[in-house]
Amino acid sequence: MNILVLNQISPLGLDRLPPQRYKVGKDIADPVAILVRSADLHKATVAPSVLAIARAGAGTNNIPVERMSARGVPVFNAPGANANAVKELVLAGMLLAARHIAPALRFVDALDAKAADLEAKVEDGKKSFAGIELAGRTLGVIGLGKIGCLVADAGVKLGMNVLGHDPDITVDAAWSLPSQVKRAGSVNEVLKAAHFVTLHVPLVAATRDLVSAANVGLMRPDAVLLNFSRDGVVGEAAVRDALDDKRLAAYVTDFPSAVLLRHAGVIALPHLGASTREAEDNCAVMVVDQLRDYLEHGNVVNAVNFPSVSMARESAFRVAIANANVPNMLGQISTAMARAGLNIHNMVNKSRGEMAYTLVDVDSPVADSVLADMARIDGVLAVRYLPVT
Repeated sequence: MNILVLNQISPLGLDRLPPQRYKVGKDIADPVAILVRSADLHKATVAPSVLAIARAGAGTNNIPVERMSARGVPVFNAPGANANAVKELVLAGMLLAARHIAPALRFVDALDAKAADLEAKVEDGKKSFAGIELAGRTLGVIGLGKIGCLVADAGVKLGMNVLGHDPDITVDAAWSLPSQVKRAGSVNEVLKAAHFVTLHVPLVAATRDLVSAANVGLMRPDAVLLNFSRDGVVGEAAVRDALDDKRLAAYVTDFPSAVLLRHAGVIALPHLGASTREAEDNCAVMVVDQLRDYLEHGNVVNAVNFPSVSMARESAFRVAIANANVPNMLGQISTAMARAGLNIHNMVNKSRGEMAYTLVDVDSPVADSVLADMARIDGVLAVRYLPVT
C-alpha cells in the first residue's frame, strides 16, 4: 500500500509501517493514505485512491474534513500526544509574563560589557522588572481536554487556585482533574475571576473569537491571557486595544501576527507548542498506529469525522462500510449480504452526527459483485473488503 508523506514525520512513526506491506515517500502515485503535519490540503487535489488522511498532531484545520467526509474518508489526528509539550510551554508562558523575563533579557542584552559601572546598571535596572509569583493566583483554564487537564493539574501543584470551564468535558477528563479544580459555568466567569487565563479549545465556529471585544473587558487589568490553542480563538484587535488601554497586562501567544508583532504587551512565540522531539515522536507513533489499524482492519480510533468503532477479528473476512446516518441502512446492508448467502458472524455499527460506520465479519469470502451491490445503496459512501491475507 502506498502512503504519501507531505511533511517531515518522525522516523519512529514511519518505522511502524513494515516495508514489505507499505511503500512510503513524498513522491508516491495513487496513495491509499496521506500522512501530514502542516501541509494545506484545502486547495490540493486529494487522489481518488486515498482511503484515509492522518495528521501527526491535534488540529485538522489544514485538512478539508467535510470534503473527505462526503467521500467516506476518515481524518485521523493524535489528540493528547503533544499534551505534555504544550503544558510545559504554557507554564513557561506564565513565568515569562509574571516575571517580565522577555524585557529583562532585552535589557541585559543591551548593556555594555566594557562599562565600568556595569554592576550598578544591573542593580538599578532590575527595579523595572519586578514581577509576581504564581502561587496564590487564580489560573483559569478554558477547555479541559488532555492539555487543559494537564495545565490545570500543574497549576494546582504550583499552589494556584484553578478554575476550569468546558461544557463538553468527557468523563475521562473529569476523572483526571484534581478535586481542587473549581468548575466555572461560563467563559465569562473565568475571564472575570482569573489572574491567568489559558485557552485550550479547537478552532470551530463556536470558538472563533472566544475572547473578543465583547468580553475582553471583563478581565482584570493585571490579568495575563495565554493562547496556545489556535490563533482564531482570540480577537487580536480587541486584545491589542485592551493592552493599549491598560485593561489587560499581557498576551502570551504561540501565533505571531502583523496585528500584535512587537507590541510591548505581547509575548509571541513561533508556534512552538508541539515542537519537542518527544511530542513529534509521540504524534507520529500514535497516528501511524491508528492509520494501520484502519487500513488493515477497518478499526477507527481518533478520527475527527467518524465515530469510534473497533471490533476484534473473529473471522478472516471483514467488510467496512461508511455511510450517511439515515434510517434502514443496516437493514439494506444485511439484506445485500443475505441475498449473497453470507452469514454475519459479528457486526458493529455506530454513528456520529451525519456519519455512520459499520464493520461486519462474515464466515466466507465476499465476492466483488456483493461489494458493488452494497456500494450502490443510496447513502453508502465507501465500501472496503478487508480479508486476512
